[in-house]
Amino acid sequence: MAGNSQRRGAIRKAGTKKGPTVGSGGVRRRGLEGKGATPPAHQRPGHPAAKRAAKAARQQQGRHKKTDDTETVLGRNPVVECLRAGVPATALYVALGADSDERLTEAVQIAADKGISILEVPRHDLDRIAANGLHQGLALQVPPYDYAHPDDLLKTAKSDVTPALLVALDNISDPRNLG
Repeated sequence: MAGNSQRRGAIRKAGTKKGPTVGSGGVRRRGLEGKGATPPAHQRPGHPAAKRAAKAARQQQGRHKKTDDTETVLGRNPVVECLRAGVPATALYVALGADSDERLTEAVQIAADKGISILEVPRHDLDRIAANGLHQGLALQVPPYDYAHPDDLLKTAKSDVTPALLVALDNISDPRNLG
């Protein structure tokens, strides 16, 4: 009530020309001030678009970011063949509880002989490293392959005496079956 002096904020303080209106807490006066342009939907808290954007950001934080400093060879046969061929490798990942067979044993033996670090990791960590999930419990970390520029390939093909066969492929859906 306006005349109830017992209530806090009911009386204007002396020396102030204008103070908060009784009972409003000054909200009415501040409410008339401009707040600027309306932000986009994904920046408004509580908006469905903002919730979707926050969820996508959380999912991206948990994912392994692909970098250009290493590549990963996945699968038992490809890993064993890379180790046999002497491909420089930095780490061999073996899933905990992976079924032991002659390929896994050979991969671990070759890696140990070459001084490559062998890491036993949980299967979900190996799934995260291998985006497609086709690792068969074994992965090998290798430096990135240094691809030749197409112009250099053409120059080499033209300078050679024997005719060269160049095959360019695009949109290969399953590169493992290419050969």
